[in-house]
Amino acid sequence: MTKPVDGAATGTATDAAVSDLTSSGTAPGEPVLSKEPPTAFLEVRDLRVHFPTQDGLVKSVDGLSFTLEKGKTLGIVGESGSGKSVTSLGIMGLHTVGQYGRQRPHLSGEIWLNGQELLSADPDSVRKLRGREISMIFQDPLSALHPFFTVGHQIVEAYRVHHTVDKKTARKRAVELLDRVGIPEPGKRVDSYPHEFSGGMRQRAMIAMALVNNPELLIADEPTTALDVTVQAQILDLIRDLQKEFGSAVIIITHDLGVVAELSDDILVMYGGRCVEYGAAEQVFYEPQHPYTWGLLGSMPRIDRDRADRLIPVKGSPPSLINVPDGCAFNPRCPYADVPKGGITRTTRPELSEVRPGHLSACHMAQEDRERIWNEEIAPKL
Repeated sequence: MTKPVDGAATGTATDAAVSDLTSSGTAPGEPVLSKEPPTAFLEVRDLRVHFPTQDGLVKSVDGLSFTLEKGKTLGIVGESGSGKSVTSLGIMGLHTVGQYGRQRPHLSGEIWLNGQELLSADPDSVRKLRGREISMIFQDPLSALHPFFTVGHQIVEAYRVHHTVDKKTARKRAVELLDRVGIPEPGKRVDSYPHEFSGGMRQRAMIAMALVNNPELLIADEPTTALDVTVQAQILDLIRDLQKEFGSAVIIITHDLGVVAELSDDILVMYGGRCVEYGAAEQVFYEPQHPYTWGLLGSMPRIDRDRADRLIPVKGSPPSLINVPDGCAFNPRCPYADVPKGGITRTTRPELSEVRPGHLSACHMAQEDRERIWNEEIAPKL
């Protein structure tokens, strides 16, 4: 799936972009990669990340494509196990070696960053990019930060890996970043350990570490998990302000549609390791074209509704990524699986196709059926 060209230039996806979206992101079997040179800052082409296990091959990401330009924010949403975090780790180059005795995952496809292909690149060259060109805010800062070293020490090390400076200069940079992300008394807290910070402060420290080298791409994996609502709002405001300041491209990974509504220019909805819908944030929120997206929107609590209608969960459970259902992966949970005739939802995988300029969906239902169901049955309940 590929991000449309900057709306300021055209307002819609180009024919070439739509061709990439509909051909590389959904085709089963062997990857079908575009031979066109990359034009976007970040371009992911038919990414597949499969993990061999004793029970079978876990297809965590199974044919994902998208692009992202500098200064833009892409929100990747979906339930736990949909492949969001695996996608981010693939972009970071953190799947290339076996971890803790596990077998090396099977990766295929292409990841282009600033014209450099990362999956086929030498691991040392990718390591040099990590932390400088690409940085990540991990989901749990208490686990991501080393408990035996001060926060300042860890930021200093992240800076000195990519800059030939003395410790005094690097420490000054660490204090500047801690101050910029809103840590009180940064000159003192630079010598504090992670366990001495609150949850919100640890997340701010992680953001400072991620931004210490002015990366061009920032990936935030569930940046507001386990934070109270007030701190969540502060962290989201901070990410937005820092993006404007540094001009970075940002990928926000979350299961919370409220987070992507706050930050994202475009939204990519994942289910079962695949993209099921993509579009501008306004399109996905106000004119969604996939039943799974409807379910995610319905699962957002509404205090202004009757108690029985305040929260409408998506029925059923996410699919096993070892045995993904035939046809549409969402069909066992979809209330509208029988709307398309002939049982096609259970036998044929739907292609990701453009339903309106820049807006794509992988659903067998005819567009008029989707629009009728949305307008008559779904939207009035939201």
